[in-house]
Amino acid sequence: MPDPTTLDGPMTRARWALSDGWTVARRDLIHWANQPMTVVFGVVVPVVITLAFGYLFGGAVDVPEGADYFAFLMPGMYGMTMLFGLSATMVAVTTDVAKGVTDRFRSMPMAPSAVLIGRAVADLLNSVLMLAGMLVCGLAVGWRPATLSGALGAVGLLLLLRFSLLWMGMYLGLLTKDPGGVVAIQTLEFPIGFLSNAFVSPATMPGWLGAISEWNPLSSTVAAARQLFGNPGWGGESWVAQHAVLMAVLWPLAITAVFFVLSVRLYQR
Repeated sequence: MPDPTTLDGPMTRARWALSDGWTVARRDLIHWANQPMTVVFGVVVPVVITLAFGYLFGGAVDVPEGADYFAFLMPGMYGMTMLFGLSATMVAVTTDVAKGVTDRFRSMPMAPSAVLIGRAVADLLNSVLMLAGMLVCGLAVGWRPATLSGALGAVGLLLLLRFSLLWMGMYLGLLTKDPGGVVAIQTLEFPIGFLSNAFVSPATMPGWLGAISEWNPLSSTVAAARQLFGNPGWGGESWVAQHAVLMAVLWPLAITAVFFVLSVRLYQR
């Protein structure tokens, strides 16, 4: 394999980076094929949490007037499922670091971004399976999107959020290099998810906390998904609430741009 660092031209370097990245992604896919329970567990857990929220706590949660609870709940749970993948990516990265796999890749003639691109591709494919399982769960409990085109747009925004969180997870995994850091992130996932419009209207929170909730990237994606699915939501008078679809695109793009660069630089060091 030619050393990508010696090749001239940005297109040539990009081609080798993508080729090397797909090789790394295949490695992760082979691992999942040999350990299918990892994938099954990742699909089943969000479904169980959704059913618990729907049937155990549904009667105690105020929803927009006249709304069916599952029609309101499911877009929020779809967004939460994308958020949960943050710690899963961190686990994979810290495991590779601890086992010396990352150092082995770093010593090979590969594009510096290839290992990270491969991880992103593999984890995104895993997220597609998780989201598909959640969509089937939603259909089983009576949730329905209004239109197919709107549903496809909402799914695209959910996966875009997940893709951006992949890069954040890889950066944090390379930064901490410690399973204890993963536990801390896993502990914070639920508070971050609750500090959004996924389950509670930001208008019911104290003013400063409601503002943080509205500017939470998860809130923009959930609000945009509800809008595109044709499901009930909280609305809102703020600029960010009125432009949920736009922000559901801008937030992930900004997160990806920042953490892609940070991840590649940290990996090179």
